[in-house]
Amino acid sequence: MQYAHNILETIGNTPLVLLNTITSEIPAKVLAKVESFNPGNSVKDRMAIKMIEAAEASGALKPGGTIVEGTSGNTGMGLALGAIVKGYKLICVSTDKQSKEKFDVLRAVGAEVIVCPTNVPAEHPESYYSVAKRLGEETPNSWYVNQYDNPYNTQAHYEQTGPEIWEQTAGKITHFVVGVGTGGTISGVGKYLKEKNPEIQIYGIDTYGSVFKKYHETGVFDPEEIYPYTTEGIGEDILPENVDFSVIDHFEKVTDKDAAVFTRKLAREEGIFAGNSCGAAVKGLLQLKDRFSPDDVVVVLLHDSGSRYIGKIYNDDWMRENGFL
Repeated sequence: MQYAHNILETIGNTPLVLLNTITSEIPAKVLAKVESFNPGNSVKDRMAIKMIEAAEASGALKPGGTIVEGTSGNTGMGLALGAIVKGYKLICVSTDKQSKEKFDVLRAVGAEVIVCPTNVPAEHPESYYSVAKRLGEETPNSWYVNQYDNPYNTQAHYEQTGPEIWEQTAGKITHFVVGVGTGGTISGVGKYLKEKNPEIQIYGIDTYGSVFKKYHETGVFDPEEIYPYTTEGIGEDILPENVDFSVIDHFEKVTDKDAAVFTRKLAREEGIFAGNSCGAAVKGLLQLKDRFSPDDVVVVLLHDSGSRYIGKIYNDDWMRENGFL
């Protein structure tokens, strides 16, 4: 008989799917790494379990303990799966810009969800960074994950996602494109791929309102770059330790409107029901089309599932209210 001993054993080995219509303007072969096939429906399952296992091994996470983390939703889901299987409690701290579906799903799998305001600086005591850190200090027998600076976030993608992409493309990949939030995916995959072939180009997709692109190009952290945006899961108003700028060749910014529109296009033109940042990644690819040739093999990572955005990106009323439709 063939079966997994628990749901965590089904994480990884997600498919590569050829994009046929939405990227028709791009001369290269474009392959989507569809991470919604993970049991928690996002790429974050990989690093969530890696971070839990590392914390168990170090003694930071003890039997019957409570996991505390600030999350836009997907990391929380991965942590929830780990908490269920391994017997922990979970407190997720998030922001009021995230979709309601994300909170509903987290509560459905037993997590406590605390929602903080989006439009406050990272150092503000009410920011979700500050609240998560404080709860990690105050909650008895707890472990604060800190996915932004936890090195096992990057390590998971160096050990799993990078090798999968290399093997699935038979080493023919020439470009890797992915949205950047905590930085774990781009840094782990980028490090692995560049060790295999230093010529592979690593492109990060950023959003307007985030500091990554300017910092990468100038070395300047510019607070003037920071303002609220609707795209979920990518961009930051901080510089996470997991963003290894040395493996990233270029950042491309995509507008909120384009991210939303191209998320819907992915569903209607390719049948890939993906999340908000996935549309940003595909639009970023199209903005970079002049960099690709017919011999190139481009892999774009699609981070999560559209099921988390029914009330927003896939809702005509929300799209109209935001001027996206």
